[in-house]
Amino acid sequence: MSINSHSHDRPFARRLAASLLAATITLSTAAASFAADTIVLRVGDQKGGNRSLLDISGYAKDLPYKIEWSEFPAAAPILEALNAGALDVGYTGDLSFLSVYAAGAPIKAIGGTRSDAKTQAILVRQDSPIRSAADLKGKRLAGTRGGWGQFLIDATLEKAQIKLDDATFAPLGPVDAKIALLAGSIDAWAVWEPYVSFATLKDKARVIADGEGLTPTITFIVASDSAIASKRAAVQDFLHRLSKARLWSLDHLGDYAKNTAELTKLPEDVLLSAYTAQRTSPIEIDENVVKEVQEASDRATRYGILPKKLDVGQAVDRSFTAAAAGSN
Repeated sequence: MSINSHSHDRPFARRLAASLLAATITLSTAAASFAADTIVLRVGDQKGGNRSLLDISGYAKDLPYKIEWSEFPAAAPILEALNAGALDVGYTGDLSFLSVYAAGAPIKAIGGTRSDAKTQAILVRQDSPIRSAADLKGKRLAGTRGGWGQFLIDATLEKAQIKLDDATFAPLGPVDAKIALLAGSIDAWAVWEPYVSFATLKDKARVIADGEGLTPTITFIVASDSAIASKRAAVQDFLHRLSKARLWSLDHLGDYAKNTAELTKLPEDVLLSAYTAQRTSPIEIDENVVKEVQEASDRATRYGILPKKLDVGQAVDRSFTAAAAGSN
């Protein structure tokens, strides 16, 4: 009987094994499918930027999606990568964003931060005869083309009633501009933090003008149109975490400066000075922000920085920060 029962059981055992194998394959396939469906957010960052801010604040924990970070030396290549479809999210100054948007890049500003406008400044060497903006006539002035540097130079000259043609603009990035200023091949340098704090604390440079009343000093969080359409929930969550982390940093400037100093090898006192001066805070992209950036955009068009007049309302997606504001 036992022999017969075993012989009868063999087909059942084979069927059971086959069923278990099929179930295992099904579960494995489902797991693989789930893994394949896990959202991956491709985010562009700079050293000591948003990644370190999320990490030190604790808001990088328990992400319901995966972040694939890419580090860039500046905002311009982040915008290039967004335009090329290699990134989903990045960040950049307001005018640099508008310059790329004006060229037809499929991107939108979805959130951002504001810093004190005084932290955009025009610097001269300690021994320079230049004492105020009125002394910039006929001088060689360096700054980033198409961004805050060029805009601050033009706006400062206009405020001082100096024609733009009565000064020479040298399109240089921060690293090259700093070298040129110290070497004496340029007369003044328009830049932002932490370069301002480094130059004043370490190189004894002097501030002779700043962006107060001239520039919004907004840094936009920018997303590609495709990411907004296909990864909206992840983009929304990421933006919300960044805003929370930024608010955390305002209450922990010392910790934030120390952490960033370790990552960037910049002096901690420079970063603490920069963060204290900036007081960078998250913003909601509302009517007031759109109006303010529109005015700056129109001025940039008049200066020839932007190639054409833009409708800033079309360049932003206000729903992300509106949703965040409504959830608080």
